[in-house]
Amino acid sequence: MREIAFIKQNREKWLEFELAIFGKAKKNPDELANLYIQMMNDLSYAQTYYPKSKTVVYLNHLASQIYQKIYKTKRTDQNRVIDFFKIEVPLLVYEYRRYLIYAFALFFVTVSIGVLSARYDRDFVRLILGDEYVNMTLENIKKGNPMAVYGSGSNWGSFIGITVNNLFVGAKCYFYGIFAGIGTFNVFLQNCIMLGSFQYFFYEQGVFWKSVRGIWIHGSMEIFAIVIETTAGFILGASILFPKTFSRMNSFKIGFKNSFKIFLSTFPFTISAGFLEGFITRYSIDMPNWLSSFIILFTLAIISFYYLIYPFIVHKKIHSLTAEKL
Repeated sequence: MREIAFIKQNREKWLEFELAIFGKAKKNPDELANLYIQMMNDLSYAQTYYPKSKTVVYLNHLASQIYQKIYKTKRTDQNRVIDFFKIEVPLLVYEYRRYLIYAFALFFVTVSIGVLSARYDRDFVRLILGDEYVNMTLENIKKGNPMAVYGSGSNWGSFIGITVNNLFVGAKCYFYGIFAGIGTFNVFLQNCIMLGSFQYFFYEQGVFWKSVRGIWIHGSMEIFAIVIETTAGFILGASILFPKTFSRMNSFKIGFKNSFKIFLSTFPFTISAGFLEGFITRYSIDMPNWLSSFIILFTLAIISFYYLIYPFIVHKKIHSLTAEKL
């Protein structure tokens, strides 16, 4: 069957799917289950005969939306917050995983730009970080504690101030996505270039390992969370730029709802990073290497597992269970 005939044959059915997704047509769980089966059949057919077609992208999106609606309709007594982090967010991260790849690719490229800029332009670090901060850090390095800046202020004061600032930066990364993703790109670019030049500065001063032991105790979660917030911003921007077969307004509604959930999921990690920076990082200079390394690797493992591995586990598990029930 030619693709255009396939579309005409199933157009009314797909419209019914859209109405069910947006809540304009009420469906009980059994009806949704039947829709899901038909959708998966259509998707399999399209993947077989029109593998590079936009029809596959469209049907895959509808199938994932129907799937989430089935799961939400069949939920019973699970705690809403637990369900949010355990099921909803991982499924959304899986659905939008290509944006996560884009964000990480951009992260490595822009951090590298920061490193190279600091290496070949001696004034670049001062331009980015400011003379006062650079001079203070140089004095701390001479005193044998390059991470002394993290020891200023009280534990609680640092924790609260740092966390509020990090949440604000994350919010900018996400909400600026409404400007077609350009705002998100700009905020992320600035932060990544700053990170790259900052780390190279310590390398140039011969205290790279000491800086890693300090910065990345909290930085593993903090920086990773910013990458996720940037991912959410790109999703928001893409929903405006690329509405696919939806109206631009409906595409924006879907994109905002889904990306906002991903954005909210970073809060526990950002708060945890603030806690580590306020209470733990200041003691990094006195820690044994194995302890600081353990904290860095452990925190990185937690957030990496949640966003990079767990979504695939949840998708596979729920997909198998749904197939059995249907």
